[in-house]
Amino acid sequence: MPAGELLLDQPHHDGSSLLLPDQQVQAGDVVTALVRVPHRSGVTQVHVRAVRDGEPTWDAGVIDHRSEHETWWRVRITAANPVTPYRFLLTGPSGYRWLTGTGVHTHDVADSGDFRLSTFPRPPAWSRRAVVYQIFPDRFARSAEAEHRQPPDWAVPAGWDEPVKGRGPDTPRQLYGGDLRGILEHLDHVAALGADTVYLTPVFPARSNHRYDASSFHRIDPLLGGEQALAELSRGLHERGMRLIGDLTLNHSGDSHEWFRTAQDNPESAERGFYYFGPGGAADYAMWLEVPSLPKFDLGSAELRRRLVEGPDSVTAHWMRPPWSLDGWRVDVANMAGRHRADDYTLEVARLMRRTMEMLNPESLLIAEHAHDAAGDLPGDGWHATMAYAWFTRPVWAWLRHPQLRMDFLGMPTEIPRGPASTLVATIRALAGPLSWPAYTTSLNLLSSHDTARIRTVTADPAVVRLAAGLLFTLPGIPMVFAGDEIGMAGELGEDSRRPMPWAHPRSWDTQTLAAYRALARLRRDSPALAEGGLRWVHAGVDSLTFLRESPEQRLLVHAVRAGGPPVRLPASALGMGPTRPEADNVHGGARLRVNPSDGTLTLPSDGPDLQVFALPAG
Repeated sequence: MPAGELLLDQPHHDGSSLLLPDQQVQAGDVVTALVRVPHRSGVTQVHVRAVRDGEPTWDAGVIDHRSEHETWWRVRITAANPVTPYRFLLTGPSGYRWLTGTGVHTHDVADSGDFRLSTFPRPPAWSRRAVVYQIFPDRFARSAEAEHRQPPDWAVPAGWDEPVKGRGPDTPRQLYGGDLRGILEHLDHVAALGADTVYLTPVFPARSNHRYDASSFHRIDPLLGGEQALAELSRGLHERGMRLIGDLTLNHSGDSHEWFRTAQDNPESAERGFYYFGPGGAADYAMWLEVPSLPKFDLGSAELRRRLVEGPDSVTAHWMRPPWSLDGWRVDVANMAGRHRADDYTLEVARLMRRTMEMLNPESLLIAEHAHDAAGDLPGDGWHATMAYAWFTRPVWAWLRHPQLRMDFLGMPTEIPRGPASTLVATIRALAGPLSWPAYTTSLNLLSSHDTARIRTVTADPAVVRLAAGLLFTLPGIPMVFAGDEIGMAGELGEDSRRPMPWAHPRSWDTQTLAAYRALARLRRDSPALAEGGLRWVHAGVDSLTFLRESPEQRLLVHAVRAGGPPVRLPASALGMGPTRPEADNVHGGARLRVNPSDGTLTLPSDGPDLQVFALPAG
């Protein structure tokens, strides 16, 4: 038995097509679901419990087929409601267990962890193979035109090679002058990386370099080149077969926004109802996290909804039309948008925005920013998915952070912990398991963003960065690369991470890491199992993690090692290997994986940090 926990002996189900063949479910459909039950688990009967109209219903499973290692059970589930929660009751001589989205449990557990069968339309098909490249426009690239633009009165101009002021009053004011044509001029780099979707942080005019304090949603900041430059960038991307996602703040505007100024000046205006004003008059208003420059929207206002998200004349629709033709939106602090004291309009607004987007482009993508448990905000008819800070960024940081690093844990009043791989698995199960499979697999996995430290700083080791990138591209979800991670850029907090791309200093680039990102992006693009497959945990120890990604067309075994240690040995038969199938093809990393004929085991590579991917024989 290998050190750590052999998870391959646990019963397994997920929402992928291998185990839930009907991927687009209509109301009233009776669908088939499959459960894989290893013989060693002692399970002799399987039932599915689905909640219909609030009441549990049951269906007894039948054996679909058997293999040397496991029995596949088949059950029926009726999609009686828009979202049908379901779980499996596993019985045997030792009693009963539950199999839910959060794992196998020997005691009764809350329904909140159940699997979810959704009748809502799935996210656009292109998203399942997408690789997203996040760009903070002020720091990515500066065209020649930028040299002739006058800095605004709020700005502290900076030369491209000047250090970033990561803390202090000048942090949001430091302006490097990156613009949209600068991005256009460097699309070869983005394409060569393997990214096919560019996500831009806000491009509206504002009084900061981050532009989350928009002064208008109907113009593009002239410092970035204006509306024409966005149209040119969009055309340049689409001509390459790539896509463009914008960033919209539904929670607040800037205090210089035309709507807010009208609201302050005229208590009788429609705009007055766009914000939360108190009895103290124009200076008494609700703010985002008590930041005076970010007055909070009151999304109970029908007129504000119409202007922002609802219908053909909304901001949402405007920038999705030619010549800008956005392919989707990422919504800033979506978890807070529409929530204030007794008000909770978040899901209503998400549905309105989704409806508007589908009217303009049925293949558009809607991503919500959410940094903790997002299950309640992702029923399937509003935001398609979220940013996977909770079940990807946090557990990956906690497994891979450098032992001597002392840094806060993504806003928590504690340092980043350093734990075993088994904790990473437990976190993903707890927070991603209750999501519908489409929401889980369409969420953005990220190692860094403009709001966090850089993965290079967290790990302090380029080899560990490459291991982290391996997890980014092989675990379920859309990989999102923050511009600069692929060349080893550092940064100890969000603002410090927004350093300008060193185009003029290619010798500073970590070319080995860049090559690894390119290879991993290519692997994901070309692998049905990584784009469409399920996730089955195989083994979790302290310094190593092993999992399967499986689709009807392909089976991949991923083995990640944080640090060298005792080898992990697995029963070959449980992975579909044996005397007639003695070797697995390596598709990333170069190691060899062969069955030991003396005991029928597989010995996985034990050196680290490293990531290996093997193509197993078809099941």
